[in-house]
Amino acid sequence: MKLLLAEDDAMIGASVQKGLAQSGYGVDWCRDGEASKRALSDGHYALLLLDLGLPQQDGLSVLKWLRKSGNDIPVLIITARDAVADRIAGLDLGADDYLVKPFDLDELSARIRALIRRHAGRSRPEIEAGALSLNPITRVVKLKDQAVAVSQKEFALLEALMQSPGSVISRNELEEQLYGWGEEIGSNAIEVHIHNLRRKLGVDRIRNVRGIGYVVSDD
Repeated sequence: MKLLLAEDDAMIGASVQKGLAQSGYGVDWCRDGEASKRALSDGHYALLLLDLGLPQQDGLSVLKWLRKSGNDIPVLIITARDAVADRIAGLDLGADDYLVKPFDLDELSARIRALIRRHAGRSRPEIEAGALSLNPITRVVKLKDQAVAVSQKEFALLEALMQSPGSVISRNELEEQLYGWGEEIGSNAIEVHIHNLRRKLGVDRIRNVRGIGYVVSDD
């Protein structure tokens, strides 16, 4: 799952990017408001982590532009500004949540999961497709209530497919969701992960729609 981080502080940005990558997210990192707007225009992200004190254009200006453009991506503001007026301004402009620095990475991850779950219209953390279930919190995949061991990238790919049940997702879309800027992507990386998941879950669990992409079967 791909996130966009808009943060100008090098130490905080590197720490957040590294911590979220270890949790299985692909994280693109922008250091100013204009770069963040370009990334949001060109890429597809599951969530935006937005600092308010960005150079060139501040976070509130980016947020106002984002919502005016009709983009409903979940937005979690992360900022050192803890005044009630700043919180109200961010939420009224369309932010979904507000986290004051310094924060714990585990709490950040929990808020990200909650916002993505809410955006998808789910109240429970588990994502299900027939006999297959996936829990983003425990990072456990189960088939017929039996745990299945998967790698970090396999988990991320399966989660991307299961977030949109019945929808066909192209290889390019999967690459965008699994890999951040600068990550090397093998020419057949997606196919290798799909092959490994089919070996573990059954060949019919993930179907290939020729010329379009992949979809998870709901039995």
